[in-house]
Parts: sequence; structure tokens; C-alpha cells
Amino acid sequence: MAKPARKNSHGVSKADPYAGAAARKGKMSNNIFKMNTDIGQHILKNPGVAQAIVDKADLKQSDIVLEVGPGTGNLTTRILEKAKKVIAVEQDPRMAAELTKRFQGTPAAKRLELNLGDVIKMPQLPYFDVCISNTPYQISSPLTFKLLATSPSPRTCVLMFQREFAMRLFAKPGDKLYSRLSVNAQMWAKVDHVMKVGKNNFNPPPQVESNVVRLTPKNPRPQISYDEWDGLLRIAFVRKNRVLRAAFIGTNSVMDMLEANYRTFCAQNDIQVDDGPLDDATAETMDVDDDVANEDEWDGIMDVDDEDDLPDFFKEEQAKQAAKRQGNPNRKKKGKVAELVRSKVLKVLEETELIEKRARLCDEGDFLKLLYAFNTEGLHFA
Repeated sequence: MAKPARKNSHGVSKADPYAGAAARKGKMSNNIFKMNTDIGQHILKNPGVAQAIVDKADLKQSDIVLEVGPGTGNLTTRILEKAKKVIAVEQDPRMAAELTKRFQGTPAAKRLELNLGDVIKMPQLPYFDVCISNTPYQISSPLTFKLLATSPSPRTCVLMFQREFAMRLFAKPGDKLYSRLSVNAQMWAKVDHVMKVGKNNFNPPPQVESNVVRLTPKNPRPQISYDEWDGLLRIAFVRKNRVLRAAFIGTNSVMDMLEANYRTFCAQNDIQVDDGPLDDATAETMDVDDDVANEDEWDGIMDVDDEDDLPDFFKEEQAKQAAKRQGNPNRKKKGKVAELVRSKVLKVLEETELIEKRARLCDEGDFLKLLYAFNTEGLHFA
């Protein structure tokens, strides 16, 4: 009678030389690869939460759905059960491969379009009716602005965000979290809170709690230029605790940008401008006064999106401004157009009675009034 095969300490029979390899392979299949949390990879593992997110999107059989960061497809599967097509945008090639494998050979594969790349760097989003996203936290702000600027607007967007970021979408004037994001979101969409999602519903668990929100773009869309509107808000919220007089008159780069845009406006509308130089005495009064620029003590609160979304003209002017402060003898003197633009800015701020108001206390109506007054004077932000 043959002796039974001996087992080692791991319970694997020595008579089967492949058993150990099979066990190792099974273990590896449960851990395909290490998640890259640096780019916000936290897979939603709770099927109940995933189903609730899809249900809140109120999908139709004719819908094309944009899914940002599909991961391994836990949301994708449920979306494909209800929608006509899913356009998934995934940055990680490993995740994209897993998603492809999951649907390979299934009827749903024909209705899944996978785009490998960074959704923020896409010049234009493809047409879609609904956006659903377990959003990588690092792109929360730029993705939100990109969706709000999309035209034609989607019917709805159901998005998972870090809890504090989600709360910014609801913030009101005077709240600590009130920001450019708050004003933009509430200007272009109706914002609804859907649910709270604990960190243990993800693999690996993030360090923060999450919220699901629903953005329903306003229909009809507000009849103003998104770029103009957002350009104004970018300036106002660079330091939201400064009065608007300091944000505009007290910032050389802002005045230079407005002057350049005013020259373009005049050229496009055949308006003649006196481009002569100012006398030294007048030019001296136009230099930004440090007391004006710094009179409002900043309490250190900066919007999460401010640093990344700082207007380009601020960045481009930094070296130039440093040179001016050091007394660069080749600095360009201000001309009559610059003085005209400065007087127009002062006129707008005084007539709207917002000259001494801080951005954090201004509501949507204040910014609309400000934008209309600037545009009436031929001053534009885009």
C-alpha cells in the first residue's frame, strides 16, 4: 500500500510540485498590482454604494456616460446595465488593461470605449449626457471646472469627492470654505448632496472621508461668457480677504492684463486711443503703492485650487515685478492708455460700491454686477 504524500508546514503536498505555484498564483490574483495612491487610486469596493451612485444619475437607455477613473470597473459594470455607451478615461495603463480584460468577450464590450490618458489634458471632452466619477482627489478642482465649462452641458454629473472639497461646492459668502469654486459651481449648476461615504468603502482606504454630490447644469445656460466670468473670479479670489480695490488697482499684473485686453478691444472695434506717454509726475502716481497692495492683512487662508489655478499673467509677471522692485532702470513707463484703464477700473469699483468689499463676502449678484460694469467700460478678462 502506497504511503500518503507528506505535507510541509504550509499544508502543501510534496507529491505535487506544482501545488505551491498554484497557491502563489491564487494569492497574486487577489492582489493584481499595488494601487498608486499618488494619483488617487482608491477602488470603490462596496457594491451597495456603487449601485446607489449609478441610481442617483437616473440613467436612460439612450445615454452616453463619461466615466473618469473607472479603475477595475465596479461602477462601469452597473452603468453599462442601464446606459447605451460608456466612455471611460483612465490614466493608468495597468488599470486600463484590467478593465479591458474584465469586459473582453462580453456583449457589453462593444458599448465600452476606453481612452487612455489624462482627462484634464484632453483638449475637448467627447459628447456625453451624464458624467459619473469616483474622482481621483488630485484632479477634483480642474475636473469640476472642466465639466462646468463644457458646452453643450451634460444633463447631470454624479461625482465622488473628498469631503472638504465637496463642502466647498455648497459654501456661502462669509463661510471659511467659500471660494472661486463655490461661486462657479453655484453659478452654472444646481448642487445637491447625495451621500456620505466612509473611507473603509475603498481599497486601499484613503486618509479622508468622502461625499457624493450631484451637479445639474442650469438649463438654459446663463448667458455670459464662462471665460470672462472665471477670469474675474480668478483675480478676486487670489487673496479672498483683500478688498477688491487692492485686488485690482493694487496688483500690477492685473492692470497690465486689463490694459492689453483693452487695447485688443479697441483694435477690434475701431476705437482710437491716445497711446502717448504720461509725464513723470502722473506716471509716478500710477505706480502700485505698497500701502494699497498690503493694507489688508491676509490671514493665510487660501483656496485649495488657488495655487494650481493661479492666473498665468501672475506667474509670467513674477520675475518682471521683482526686477521693478529692485529699481530696474529699463522699466517701461506707464502711458496714457494705462492711466485710462486705471480710471475705468476705479470708476467701476466705485459705482458698483464694491471697492472696499472683500471677495469672500461677495455673492453671485455682486460678481455679475461687477462683470457687467467692467464689460460696459470695454474691460475684459478673456
